[in-house]
Amino acid sequence: MATLVAYASRYGASQGIAERIGARLADAGLPVDVRSVREVADPAAHDAFVIGSAVYMGSWMKVARDFTQAHRAVLSTRPVWLFSSGPIGTATTDSRGRDVVAAAAPKEFGELATAIGARDQRVFFGALHRSKLRGSHRIMATLPAAGKLFIEGDFRDWEAIDAWADGIARELGAPAQLEG
Repeated sequence: MATLVAYASRYGASQGIAERIGARLADAGLPVDVRSVREVADPAAHDAFVIGSAVYMGSWMKVARDFTQAHRAVLSTRPVWLFSSGPIGTATTDSRGRDVVAAAAPKEFGELATAIGARDQRVFFGALHRSKLRGSHRIMATLPAAGKLFIEGDFRDWEAIDAWADGIARELGAPAQLEG
């Protein structure tokens, strides 16, 4: 079963998650193709999909939203999993006591999951390195008031990402057993 792991990433955190998921699926013996949603020529050539995007201002990146909309008919007939990367830092709850990861779920998740019949959707912590910021983000990151918005570091939970990818591999009938 050929699986496409497609991603939209601005600064590389979502791409890194996609590449890790792809590697885990490949290690499980599944044929996998990892690429940016911008580079996907024919989604119908794949039997299953893992699609992810960075989240900004509560939404997936436009290119990821456009990709899922444009290929909704194909996606709705195949197994699909969705992921996002977004929150940064180490706090698991915000100042109001809300779960940070749950609060970071993009507003499109519910509609997308229903429209294409996604089997699961996950939000993973992301990463931010100020050296990768461009334009207004780079300028904003230098302002004292923006310190909480631009916490630098890699906060991705690789064990959680691996476990999720391993679950996808099992659902797809992977021939190899993965060890944690």
